[in-house]
Amino acid sequence: MIRRPTLHSASLVCVALMLLGAVWYAAPATAQAPAGSIKIGLLYDHTGPFAEGGSLNCWRGAKMIIDYVNEHGGVAGRYKIIQVDGDSQSKGDIALNEAERLLNVEKVDVLAGIYSSAHAVPLAERVDREQKLLWITTAISSKVFDGRNLQYVFRPQPTGNQVGRLSVQYIADYAQEKFGKLAKDLRLAIIYEDGPYGTDVATGNEVKAGELGLNVVLKEAYSAQAPDLSSLVTKLRAARPDVLFHTGYNPDIVLFLRQAKEGGLRVRAYLGHGAGHSQLDKLKETIGAGEVEGFHTVDPAPAQHLDPKGLRPGVWAMTEEMVRRYRKEYGQGEIAPHVSMGFNNLWILLNDVLPRAIQKYGGWSPDAIAKAAREADIPDGGTMMGYGVKFYPPGHRFAGQNERAFPVVDQVIHGEFQIVYPKYLTQVKPAVLLPRSSPLAAQ
Repeated sequence: MIRRPTLHSASLVCVALMLLGAVWYAAPATAQAPAGSIKIGLLYDHTGPFAEGGSLNCWRGAKMIIDYVNEHGGVAGRYKIIQVDGDSQSKGDIALNEAERLLNVEKVDVLAGIYSSAHAVPLAERVDREQKLLWITTAISSKVFDGRNLQYVFRPQPTGNQVGRLSVQYIADYAQEKFGKLAKDLRLAIIYEDGPYGTDVATGNEVKAGELGLNVVLKEAYSAQAPDLSSLVTKLRAARPDVLFHTGYNPDIVLFLRQAKEGGLRVRAYLGHGAGHSQLDKLKETIGAGEVEGFHTVDPAPAQHLDPKGLRPGVWAMTEEMVRRYRKEYGQGEIAPHVSMGFNNLWILLNDVLPRAIQKYGGWSPDAIAKAAREADIPDGGTMMGYGVKFYPPGHRFAGQNERAFPVVDQVIHGEFQIVYPKYLTQVKPAVLLPRSSPLAAQ
């Protein structure tokens, strides 16, 4: 459960929020950081398929919190941030080259961002080996940390394994009520892009299904660059699943959904896992607004969908700030969870970790930031996405991963995402099943 704070902790949070700040610091990309400023490199995909799959929304969120902090005086009310952008272009080799440029040419103090797990897995090891600081806001693969004992890489975000496990638990909990069957009698299918992201989520699906004694009738990987997924649709039709769990990016999701519709695939429930499944406006644009009703996505919570009463004092004000800035800069429409990821997960660095590094360890060197990060102890409800922050220590299997992070299940209900699971966070009851109007719905 998200716990409520004491008056003492509430006053501390409010003081911390008063110290925050942000005007955009308009320095040229190659400028040397002036004394008293912190140079942060934001590495996201501004072009290529990952951009519309959520990476661009992550960058928007990160940029907005940097702007906010600078408008209020900088980190700890004193140290302005210089933002230097890099574009991974949705390509692994370019991501590594851009990271090299930001760290060793631009000399950024912190490298932050990283949307794709396929980029994050090799990048984390390389940056850690160079003893530079990497703050991952988005990429979720467990392989980023698993058994590597990284010292300079931190991620507030939950893992892909958590995401995969939660979606299966959700279906199991609603099996009798919504499907009229025992969970063990449901037929489950798991399809996923074959990179670190898809593989990690699918493993979570499969392991949780095994723990619960559920029936997985098909588990199949595919390349996110595949030009044709009709053979996958054929396999699914033969497997006759009740529930389809799908992990993909953006073009591959659209391709699959179009071919599934054309190929006559029918299921009772459809669950996506973040990335392109969380970009509701894009899905409506590409496959039709009426065809996404009843779809699910499993991701960290869109901050604006949480109940303010479950958050620590002062936190909801930051969510309102995020929404206000997004509306002003990018207009109306669904604010995807990835906006919250960029905004919230960088806010943790700027509001909690960096001030402690400066005040306790004398600055923002990688060692100072790493020490300060390991001391982070934010309780549940203390961030805009509802989760707390406590990083696993050196020597742990997942050293650098936030042990308090958690995802949620969202469902499209009346054209909008609503949090439908875990039950203690929900404000509406899930439909779970696809509506009869869906072209994928089993009649």
